[in-house]
Amino acid sequence: MKSRFLKLLALLFAFTLIAAACGDDDAADDGDDMAEGDDGDDMADGDDGDDIADGDDGDDMAEGDDMADGDISITVTGPERDESEAGAIQEVLGAWGDEHGIEVTYLGSADWEAEINVQVEGGNAPDISIFPQPGKLADFARAGHVVPLNDEAAAATAANWSEAWTVFGNVDGVQYGVPVKADLKSLVWYQPARFAANGYEVPETFEDFTDLVDQIAADGETPLCVGIESGQATGWPFTDWVEDMVLRQHGPDVYDQWVAHDIPFNDERIVSTMQAVLDLWTEDNVFASSGSIAATSFQDNGQPLIDGDCFMHRQASFFSAFMPEGTSFGDGEGEVNVFYFPDINGDRPVLGAGTLAAAFNDNDATMALLAYLSTPDYAEARQVSQATRKGGGATLSGFLSAAQGQDPSVYQPLEQSFLNVLETAAIVRFDGSDLMPADVGAGTFWTEGTSFVNGDITAQEAADRIEASWP
Repeated sequence: MKSRFLKLLALLFAFTLIAAACGDDDAADDGDDMAEGDDGDDMADGDDGDDIADGDDGDDMAEGDDMADGDISITVTGPERDESEAGAIQEVLGAWGDEHGIEVTYLGSADWEAEINVQVEGGNAPDISIFPQPGKLADFARAGHVVPLNDEAAAATAANWSEAWTVFGNVDGVQYGVPVKADLKSLVWYQPARFAANGYEVPETFEDFTDLVDQIAADGETPLCVGIESGQATGWPFTDWVEDMVLRQHGPDVYDQWVAHDIPFNDERIVSTMQAVLDLWTEDNVFASSGSIAATSFQDNGQPLIDGDCFMHRQASFFSAFMPEGTSFGDGEGEVNVFYFPDINGDRPVLGAGTLAAAFNDNDATMALLAYLSTPDYAEARQVSQATRKGGGATLSGFLSAAQGQDPSVYQPLEQSFLNVLETAAIVRFDGSDLMPADVGAGTFWTEGTSFVNGDITAQEAADRIEASWP
């Protein structure tokens, strides 16, 4: 697919993005440098790849004491619950389980953030859970709820993922998490043919973007589809907008200081950014399918985009999983594509995210499954399954992985361009709320942000309350 976005990506990533810290001192060098690390190509093949995936952490471990009776089950939980996502995870993990004589069950929930807390407090934690927030994983690790990877699982993880990614599962020098998914967030979904028919051009700068929003509204159309409802996680799409805007308005250094709490959450620059987001989300600028932004599910913005209720939707690469069945991707009539969410200062910042799996016990079977989750074999199998469940053909799956050694042919051309970003970008910034302590990043940033979006409180009041909640 010869898309405009492919050309934009080629231009965008011809430059080296500026490095910065997303975590502790060591994370400063690899913070979100989402694919490129010292373990590079020589870790993608040979003994540190397939042999680890198929050897000690698989068949050999199946002979361990806790796997000997043939009556073993593993429960995996996580926030991914769409049929294409949850179904693919279950299919791939189930197949691994069948091969090793283990029953593996995946349970996805929109309320995962709240449920995992209740399960841990009640002594009923799953064997493995998939964390969308490294900050929450770190909280659980320091509280002793999750256990470190054993040697085999840690070796598989180091072999299959660059340090730029594994660092987010490393807590105080100990590896707890296995990266299993990667996302690009600084994207805007749109229909190129509709743009062309209305004389609109893809914006190159943020000023161009706001001018386009104003022009579309002046033409009597609605520029944006926005929804932030997500069950117990309602509010996270607002935090993504804020994070992207902090990078654009104030730069990577301020972003890193904010995420690390080296500056307070209610710093005047952060407050101004929160207000800037809401200033874009005016009644004239936003289509919300459920009547309000806070009541509209983040998943329910694909159909309105296709139907022409809006012209643009800023959302991550995974949003392709929520496009209507049969959606075609490209530049043709009725097709959907993406463009880079424009910058302000010419530094081309990119916001990214991902998920990490961690264990609540150190049973051999649990660790063997974690080792498998780190492999390109898992990534390829999930991609194929998820794409098939989305309709196959040229459909985008909504899944990406930065695991090294994957066969890129299992991805569509647009997805391959995303992978190229993950593999070649020197550094991007990881989702800030995911790195913050869970009480903030998966708590008050969501809830107070939602209250602000609803008009119940001001940006300053929201930021003050979030700052007061920082542990």
